[in-house]
Amino acid sequence: MTRQFRFGVQVSSATSAADWREKARKMEGLGYSTLFMPDHFVDTQLAPMVGMAMAAEATETLRVGALVFDNDYKHPAILAKEAATIDLLSDGRLELGIGAGWMRTDYEALGLPYDPPGTRIERLEEALAVIKGAWGEKPFTFTGKHYSITDYDGVPKPAQQLPPILIGGGGRRVLSLAAREADIVGINPNLRAGEVGSDAARDSVATMTRQKIEWVREAAGDRINEIELQVRCFVAAITSDRQGLAEAIAPAFGVSSEDALESIIVLAGTVEEVVDQLVARREELGFSYVVLGDDTFEPFAPVVAQLAGT
Repeated sequence: MTRQFRFGVQVSSATSAADWREKARKMEGLGYSTLFMPDHFVDTQLAPMVGMAMAAEATETLRVGALVFDNDYKHPAILAKEAATIDLLSDGRLELGIGAGWMRTDYEALGLPYDPPGTRIERLEEALAVIKGAWGEKPFTFTGKHYSITDYDGVPKPAQQLPPILIGGGGRRVLSLAAREADIVGINPNLRAGEVGSDAARDSVATMTRQKIEWVREAAGDRINEIELQVRCFVAAITSDRQGLAEAIAPAFGVSSEDALESIIVLAGTVEEVVDQLVARREELGFSYVVLGDDTFEPFAPVVAQLAGT
């Protein structure tokens, strides 16, 4: 199944309310589908839930979401209620991105235990059951290792019967969970180190991406055609010197310039080269949902104009 292209922007800050509204409206006007916000504490980013609500209020069709909420920062029933409120008040424009958490410095700053990845993923799996239960039509009870819910009827209910759930990851266990439970699966570098470093960069090369997609296919089974594959491009540039950019970034990736260009998180070249690259990636790997950063979404507008909805 070939999905239509969609494009999103991950944005974290603004200088004022007017600046934030202007950014959101510009994204909408340029044909972007979704405004995403990160969920971290050790930088200058705005609080995601409030930022998402304001972006939705300032626009008419732009979808909003987090890329992604860290499950350990908030009880899933509380997240479900806040997310459902945004979905209701935006007339059904929420995409709920949620993950197991990875940034060690956030945990250290907040005094939260940085549990092993397996424990965090186990907790995320239970959280998904709580969120879906809270969005259900009737009261539910859930008893797990990490969460216990008794006869709880989450209100309000979202405008969408079940808002799309996005889970991103770079390891087999979290990608398998995403394949079973999510509507959108983000293929990311493995952040097992708790930080973005050379290990994460090397994990984004083409061979590793193919392996991760295979993990998703194996775990998804018959529902694979229901899944939208997403990628966040952290290195993105409209440039006539694609090779020069590759040579500049290759040392940080610890790979050749050719392998750096083939990394799933790299998107570079002229407008036509980028268009061809995205079409090829969709054909070979299945990626149709591309997310850019706040600093690159305007230069990439011609690419979005050519591909969005096709």
